[in-house]
Amino acid sequence: MLKTSSFLTCLAAAAALMGAAHTASAQEQVVNLYSARHYQTDEALYSNFTKATGIKVNRVDADDAGILARLKAEGSASPADVILLVDAARLWKGDSEGLFLPIKSAALETAIPAQLRARATPEGTTWFGFSTRARVVVYDKLKVKKTDVDTYEKLADARNKGLLCTRSGSHPYNLSLFGAVTEHMGEAKAEEWLKGLVANMARAPKGGDTDQIKGVASGECGIAITNTYYLARIMRSTSPEDKAIADKVGVVFPNQQSWGTHINIAGAAVAKNAKNTANAVKFMEYLASADAQNYFANGNNEWPAVASVKVSNPALQAMTGGSFKSETLPISAVGNNQVKVQQMLDRVGYK
Repeated sequence: MLKTSSFLTCLAAAAALMGAAHTASAQEQVVNLYSARHYQTDEALYSNFTKATGIKVNRVDADDAGILARLKAEGSASPADVILLVDAARLWKGDSEGLFLPIKSAALETAIPAQLRARATPEGTTWFGFSTRARVVVYDKLKVKKTDVDTYEKLADARNKGLLCTRSGSHPYNLSLFGAVTEHMGEAKAEEWLKGLVANMARAPKGGDTDQIKGVASGECGIAITNTYYLARIMRSTSPEDKAIADKVGVVFPNQQSWGTHINIAGAAVAKNAKNTANAVKFMEYLASADAQNYFANGNNEWPAVASVKVSNPALQAMTGGSFKSETLPISAVGNNQVKVQQMLDRVGYK
């Protein structure tokens, strides 16, 4: 949840957008974007869209939860046109709360696979995924056997006691993973699994995914959970420190012999009260273009959602050998498990 000061800052930024919309000339074309993507490489996405269309992108940054809270607070007065989120369950939540506008776009329906977008209704489709990332295990190659961590289930085994490091269990990336595991295993077994994760912690959860990778490299942790793009950044870095980290850690795409590795998405929706709907749809169609999809893959080390766009990212290729088996759970199932997962985390003491 956003701190009060941060929330007020975001509201002020939104108000500035609203004011800019009122004072802009009738000829100026704009699209107002609320974005949870805080990656410098995305700047090229926005500038190239403007160059191609003449539509200016006005952006407000916040986290997923803060954006959804602000949309509800602003109501029909919201200046937001496009909502860009980095977690599938948050997209599901925004959709279930009626914050998105169904749209019809043949270009998006052709480009984005059905499993990476909301279910279509007669009114249209509310959100589309534009990139994916896998939630994988990194391990100390000198201390840990790959076969001891090649499934999510094994992370809770007693053999891994005192080795596991993660960020907060309540972070959206972990909530989505745990929601998926709950769907696969059932609630009772998933809670026992979470209890096993807590028992195997090398330290209390803290930091972000990059901190977990560094913890493995330093010897503080033996194994950790991370999104692939964090590891890819380190693998592609030219700094000696990052090269040393990359040399010390191995990576596993869990559950290749069962349900597949958990993947999450970054996706977008048109805001329910959008004032520039046509421009919003153009922006989302641009995100599905080959140029934008290549930015996701090569700029932020994510996999494109559009199957016809081939990945040339050397780090992603090195991780997977070219391909991996991913789970195919409906995002609605993962989203529906969020509340019960948080309750389980509280019961087992997962911070």
